[in-house]
Amino acid sequence: MLHRIFPLAVFVFLVADLLMIFVFSPAEVTQGYVQKIMYLHVPSVWLTFLAFFLCFLASIGYLWKREEKFDVLAQSAAEIGVLFCAIGLLTGSIWGKPTWNTYWTWDARLTTTLILLLVFIGYLLLRKFVDPGEQQARYAAVVGIIGFLDVPLIHQSVVWWRTLHQTSTMFSMKKERVVDPNIAIMLWISVAAFTLFFCWMLVKRVRLENARRAFLRKMANLESF
Repeated sequence: MLHRIFPLAVFVFLVADLLMIFVFSPAEVTQGYVQKIMYLHVPSVWLTFLAFFLCFLASIGYLWKREEKFDVLAQSAAEIGVLFCAIGLLTGSIWGKPTWNTYWTWDARLTTTLILLLVFIGYLLLRKFVDPGEQQARYAAVVGIIGFLDVPLIHQSVVWWRTLHQTSTMFSMKKERVVDPNIAIMLWISVAAFTLFFCWMLVKRVRLENARRAFLRKMANLESF
C-alpha cells in the first residue's frame, strides 16, 4: 500500500511546489522573475551533495563489509547525483546570465562543481568498462570516496577564494537575517519537495539495479549449462 501512496504523495507535493514557485510566490525586488530559478537550483545542489554523500558512505560500507547491497546503493546514488549536479550547473548558468552577465565563468565554486560532475561521470564510465564483479565494485568504491572529497572543497570555495558566489545563507550562523523570510520559507518547501522526489528515485533505482543484477546472474547460470 505504501509503495502506491508514497509516489502519489511525492507527485502532489512536487506539483504543488512548482505551482507555488511559478504562480504564487512573489518576484524578488532586484532580480525579478529570474530569481525564481533559485528554487530549482538550490535543491538540485543540495541533492547533489546528498547523493554523493550516500555514495561515499556506501562505498566505505562496501570496502568494509564486501556486501553487494552497499555497491548497489553507491551506484544508484551516484547516477542520481550526476543528474542533479548537471541540473544544478545548468540552472546556475541560466541564473548567471542576467545576474553576472555571463552563462559561465571560471569561478572557484563553478569550477570545483564541474570537477565533481566529471569525476562521477568517470565513476559511471568505470562501471561500464570494467566487468561486473568484486573488482569493479572495489574500483568504483575508491573513486566514489575520493570524488566526494571535492564536496567540502566546493562548500568552502567561497571562503577560501574570491568568487562571484555569496557565502552560505541557508545555513548561516549569523544572528542577523540573511534571507527574506518569504523567500526562505519557499526555499525550504522546495528543498523538502525535491528531497522526497530524490528518495522515491533512489528507492526505484535500487530496486531496478537489484533486478538487473539478478537477471544477469540468471543469464550467466543458463549459459553455464
